Amino acid sequence: MEVWPGHPYPLGANYDGSGTNFALFSKVAERVELCLFAEDGAETRVELREVDAFVWHAHLPRVGPGQRYGYRVHGPHDPAAGHRCDPGRLLLDPYAKAIEGSIDWDEPDHGMRSVVVSPYFDWGADRPPRIAYQDSVIYEAHVRGLTLRHPGVPAEMRGTYSAIAHPAVIEHLTRIGVTAIELMPVHQFAHDERLVRRGLRNYWGYNTIGFFAPHNEYASAGDRGEQVTEFKGMVKALHEAGIEVILDVVYNHTAEGGEGGPTLCFRGIDNASYYRLDGRGNYIDTTGTGNSMLVRDPHVLQLIMDSLRYWVSEMHVDGFRFDLAAALARELHDVDKLAAFFDLVQQDPVVSQVKLIAEPWDVGDGGYQVGNFPPLWTEWNGRYRDAVRDFWRGRQETLPEFASRLTGSSDLYQDDGRRPVASINFVTCHDGFTLADLVSYDRKHNEANGEDNRDGSDDNRSWNCGVEGPADDPSVSALRNRQRRNLLTTLFLSQGVPMLSHGDELGRTQRGNNNAYCQDTELAWVDWDTAGENEALLEYVERLARLRRGHPVFRRRRFFRGRPVGGSDLPDIAWFTRSGEEMGPRDWAVDSARSLAVFLNGDAITEPDPRGGRIRDDSFLMLLNAHDEDVRFTLPPEAYGESWVKELDTAVPRPPSEERPVKSGDRVRVPARSIQLLRRCPAP
Repeated sequence: MEVWPGHPYPLGANYDGSGTNFALFSKVAERVELCLFAEDGAETRVELREVDAFVWHAHLPRVGPGQRYGYRVHGPHDPAAGHRCDPGRLLLDPYAKAIEGSIDWDEPDHGMRSVVVSPYFDWGADRPPRIAYQDSVIYEAHVRGLTLRHPGVPAEMRGTYSAIAHPAVIEHLTRIGVTAIELMPVHQFAHDERLVRRGLRNYWGYNTIGFFAPHNEYASAGDRGEQVTEFKGMVKALHEAGIEVILDVVYNHTAEGGEGGPTLCFRGIDNASYYRLDGRGNYIDTTGTGNSMLVRDPHVLQLIMDSLRYWVSEMHVDGFRFDLAAALARELHDVDKLAAFFDLVQQDPVVSQVKLIAEPWDVGDGGYQVGNFPPLWTEWNGRYRDAVRDFWRGRQETLPEFASRLTGSSDLYQDDGRRPVASINFVTCHDGFTLADLVSYDRKHNEANGEDNRDGSDDNRSWNCGVEGPADDPSVSALRNRQRRNLLTTLFLSQGVPMLSHGDELGRTQRGNNNAYCQDTELAWVDWDTAGENEALLEYVERLARLRRGHPVFRRRRFFRGRPVGGSDLPDIAWFTRSGEEMGPRDWAVDSARSLAVFLNGDAITEPDPRGGRIRDDSFLMLLNAHDEDVRFTLPPEAYGESWVKELDTAVPRPPSEERPVKSGDRVRVPARSIQLLRRCPAP
């Protein structure tokens, strides 16, 4: 076989039209063999003799797309010193752009192969939608779980990238106002041996082994590079519909696990460079998975940044949600928001221009870092989730916290120059109860996971509305439906960026399982057959999205100031007790208070209108009652509005055809555990 010296960069296998350049970093290697596999599985080994700056490389003419390959790395095997080289193990390329197969736990070479791919794809006129954060509605979804049971998608496409791109799925997303789909991990991941031996799978996919490769099980066309083309086609179709693609990425650990984990890639290439180790060669774990990547190592940083740039530049994705992002900030032990990783992101001309969302915690000491990420970043706001759940389940002493979360969490984000959109607001996500289960279960029911119900969080802040699990009592069902509308209304009308968990608009249930990470079953998949019985809820979500989209007062770019701005004589926001008086410090301090009114001034939006002048909007009054009894609100003084008309009412599934206006000083009955939104009528 003809072998040319090739080049040390770019890393990975890169086809140039006439051949493929192979480049692999290993500081510890003494010898590296490139292994090529024929169609019958026969292995040909090519020694890489060129080494520059610890990168072993060669160019092979006439080797092209579809070629399967791997590496065997010769070097020290001294676990106490952090080295685990073993040429008996076939290793994946850390930069592989496609991976064939899945782990066979009974095969010494595990059954996976890296694949050379073609870089060519007809993107046509594809352009990133570049939707402003304040206009965004994010939909967290699982490629397989969202589409596997969709009756409008051909059976052979379900559960794949092509299914996400299908018009039936896109139509649903656009109907409920989704502007960005946030896909749970689609980097190539592995199914843990302990799960496979028990007949389970790593359904969620937070177990990455290939940071450049789309997960091959989500491709309908094949896994010899076809997954790359299919993924690109999905992105192109979503962009045509005006929907951005955000990837949930896991750079904090890999599928190789801890001491007893498999040697698949990084461990056998250069264990001490890729992983955080203590002085005895043991893995330091701040992720709860057995290992943590050594993000302060320049080659690990290079790997992460190269991966991010690849997904933006070559795969056209629009942003990333970083799993356990606090782990990426650990320079040594403490979480440091000025860590090298964030410096690199800040100055990178490609990565810095897309949406960057942090899950701002990990399992290490000091790992809960909500509000502490750099200004370029937005964050999953766990404090929003907790406050909103607590308020609507009727917990006392929640009013001040709830008010802060409703208005964009300025206490978390304003001091470092960020704006309300820094808060990614969510009530539910993949991790925890679904929305239907949040109002149906007081306790987790994870027996199906086979861990004696010990897994999953016990801090669910849920309320079953009087009955644990399914209920035949119509009054319980009605209350649960109202609670779902309360939570969704709060989510869509809060300042910040709303994120909806897939299937919540369809009443999706996991039957009380709050940790379905291993449930690649009907328990976790979206059941589209329930769409009919949940049509009222679906219509309600559609209406909320339309209301938010049509009124900039619910998606401000700047925090409220609590005083007149923009030429208005009234404050941009005002808070009232149920008696119609402005709230003072004593009102906020009442532990048992569970109701309040919020005035949102549509004349006090300070953002400039692109068409000239300033943005103006209707003004609204939100009446929130989390009590278990009806409350009568006295409407605020005439200066805030002479008359008001009801825009929505969570106490009823569908709005009445006509609403009579109410006047300043009138008493309005707000049923127990409900919200009414009133819109100010124009002055005569």
